Amino acid sequence: MFFFLSKTLNYLVMPLVVTVLLLVLGALIKNKWWATRLLASGFFLLIFFSNEFIANEVMMWWEVPPTPYDSLHQTYDYGVLLTGVTSTDKQPPDRVYFHHGADRVIHTVELFKKGIVRHIIVSGGSGRLLTASRKEADDIYKALVLMGVPYNHITVEKESRNTYESAVAVAEMLRQTGGSALLITSGFHMRRSVACFKKQGVAVSAFSTDFYTHPRYFTLDVLLVPKVEAWVIWHKLVKEWTGITAYRLAGYI
Repeated sequence: MFFFLSKTLNYLVMPLVVTVLLLVLGALIKNKWWATRLLASGFFLLIFFSNEFIANEVMMWWEVPPTPYDSLHQTYDYGVLLTGVTSTDKQPPDRVYFHHGADRVIHTVELFKKGIVRHIIVSGGSGRLLTASRKEADDIYKALVLMGVPYNHITVEKESRNTYESAVAVAEMLRQTGGSALLITSGFHMRRSVACFKKQGVAVSAFSTDFYTHPRYFTLDVLLVPKVEAWVIWHKLVKEWTGITAYRLAGYI
C-alpha cells in the first residue's frame, strides 16, 4: 500500500501538475475573485519554475557534491550501486538503454578499476507501479561485464522496488560480511539513500554522481529566458522531497 500511495502522491505534487491545475481552474471558475487569483498564481509558478538560475541554485544547495578520487584514502570492500538509470521496457531487449543517470554505472566502473572498491553490489529491480518490466539490476550487470568488470566481482540484488527496500536487502548482506561500503547514487538522491542505510544500522560512505547543476552564471539567458531544463530539475527535487517526507512518515528514515 505504501508503494502505491508514494508513487501516486509523487504525480499529484509535481510542479507542472500544480501549475496546470491552477491555470485550468482559473479559466473555468466563474467567480472573478477566485479566477483572478488562480490565474495569477498559475502564471507566477509558470515563470518561477521555468527560471534556470533559481532551479540551479536550489539544486546546488540540495545535491551532495562530488568526491574527488584522490580524496578517497581507503579501499572499500563493496561499492553499492543503486539502480534507476536505465529504461527496462525498451525493445529489443538485447542491449542496455541508459538515460540521464548513466554516470552511476560509469563512475562505479572507474571506482572498481582504480581499486577503490573490490566488489560491486547492484541493487534494484523494477519500480513500476502498474506494468512489468525487466529487472534493472540484470541490465546493469550486463553493462558492467561489458565494461570489463569480472562477473565474480558483481553481486545482483533485483527484488527491491525502491530505495528503502534496497537498503534493507543490502544492509543484510553487509551485516553478514562485515565489509565496508561506498554508496553510489545521484547527488540529489544521496541524502535519502544514506538515511535509509543509517536506519538499518549500517554505515556507508557517500559517492555522488549524476549531477543536474552547472556553475553559477549571471548571463541574461540563465537569468531571464524560460528553460524546460528548469522544470526537469524541479521535478527531481519535488519528487525527492516528497519521497523523504513519505519515508519519514513510514519510519523508513
